[in-house]
Amino acid sequence: MKIVSKIFEYQTKGQFDFRDITDEIKNFVVESNIKNGLLNVQTFHTTATVFVNENEPLLIEDIKANLEKLAPSNIKYNHDNFEIRTVNMCPGECDNGQAHVKALYLPQNVTLNILEGKIQFGLWQRIMFVELDRPRPRKIQVLMIGE
Repeated sequence: MKIVSKIFEYQTKGQFDFRDITDEIKNFVVESNIKNGLLNVQTFHTTATVFVNENEPLLIEDIKANLEKLAPSNIKYNHDNFEIRTVNMCPGECDNGQAHVKALYLPQNVTLNILEGKIQFGLWQRIMFVELDRPRPRKIQVLMIGE
């Protein structure tokens, strides 16, 4: 059994910066020489997510609109009230309660099968990464277990 991992780093452009990271991860699978196993893709952040879906522009617009309906940017969130919030604060803290709530509707990781050296996808499936907050540096870890 072999275990390999890699951290991918990105600088996002802001809320709803959707990125198709499939090809980068496919290349890493090839480099790993793992022929059969599992691949896990995980974000290290609470306001950025990864998921598997189509990379189709109109669908991405639908996803954005749906997330905005589920967690509107124009309402107040207790998380953003810095007069009463006392935990998990950092320098330059920003109002981002809506981004945290949007993240509840998307996964923090995806696990996919590797067979014969290839990630197993349906016809249109792609690995998507999306920023739900402001522009910032982000990290995604990919871990593969197999032989």
